[in-house]
Amino acid sequence: MKIYKFLSLFFIAFTLFTVSSCDSSRDDENPQDTTPGNIQIKFENGFNNLGNIVLNQTVQTSSQGQKHNFSSLKYVVSNITLIDEGGNEFRYNENNPDKGAFIIDQADAVAGVVYLNLDGIPKNNYKKIRFGLGISQKAYLLGQDGQAEFWTKAKQKGMSWSWAAGYVFVKLEGKYGADSAAKEFMNHTGNMGNTAANNTPDLYREITLNLPVTARVTGKIRPSIHILADLNQFLSGDKALTLTSANDMMMGSSQHLVDVTNNLTKMFKVDHVHND
Repeated sequence: MKIYKFLSLFFIAFTLFTVSSCDSSRDDENPQDTTPGNIQIKFENGFNNLGNIVLNQTVQTSSQGQKHNFSSLKYVVSNITLIDEGGNEFRYNENNPDKGAFIIDQADAVAGVVYLNLDGIPKNNYKKIRFGLGISQKAYLLGQDGQAEFWTKAKQKGMSWSWAAGYVFVKLEGKYGADSAAKEFMNHTGNMGNTAANNTPDLYREITLNLPVTARVTGKIRPSIHILADLNQFLSGDKALTLTSANDMMMGSSQHLVDVTNNLTKMFKVDHVHND
């Protein structure tokens, strides 16, 4: 009799536990819960998507046989947009550099990775990410008062010229050469102020990447999107480039820097997504 009572109590306890677990699972997926969450974006700079770049050390050979390394590797990311399964977009502080622009600086990398942490992301399942390389003209034309905080950060990081000239979008510095990386180079891309008024190229570019798995943002799940940037694209991209005395010390939006920009827009890919 005692055995039957014990088994009966055990069965009741097991049933309650199972029901509770199911309810808890349903709570996690409760469609009525619209609590926003957070998302992390990780940028890892490398050559041919292998390992991280060590400044002043890692040497790459371009498709034209030219050796080069980086002593400075920085670029601006802005206008981050998450696109859900239905094609709907969440734009994170669009054209608001103070809250939505970031400087990816290889010198700040932790174990080769630079981390961006975004909060206030609507609960959703996201399939794509889009972001700008540089600062859009719409944001820049808000004026200096409209982006005072980010402008100050950019100045401190060496990612700006005078206000009239604007931001540095990508800063690549280092050494290059045929047999060894020995001669210094400096390529700084960026818009020359108001591009329409100055009749200069607009080097701001937007990149859209598919996610290999859905990033599921909830109040309890913070996805991490790991993006690899292949800096081999600098000289060995769609247009093979060679550094020479004619272009190794350039700033702004010359044709060489337009070519550099177009190459670099192809360097990004999403390696993986963690839903933790």
